[in-house]
Amino acid sequence: MLQFIIFMNQTKKRILTGDRPTGPLHLGHFVGTLANRVKLQDQYDCFFIMADLHTLTTDFSYAKTSTLNDRVRGLVLDYLSVGIDPAKSVIYQQSRVPEVTYLETILPI
Repeated sequence: MLQFIIFMNQTKKRILTGDRPTGPLHLGHFVGTLANRVKLQDQYDCFFIMADLHTLTTDFSYAKTSTLNDRVRGLVLDYLSVGIDPAKSVIYQQSRVPEVTYLETILPI
């Protein structure tokens, strides 16, 4: 039992945060959240979501949806360029995880 308690105390806490890929990130994003995320990835298990399904809830026009894949790619490049390290953190695309949609179906908000 003592080993289990010691193991539990060594487990990192988790953070889930991310962005909707609505366009390129800018200096405000860096100062507001990205610089902090880079620091936090050493202390926490970080999960950074590219919330592309959330993007569809605000503007479902062809002009916006047709460029969504490019904006997702740009968001990943922005994350990498500021120092988010995929060896330390998980970067994932919301629509690529089917369980997200399943949970939304059974747990509507």
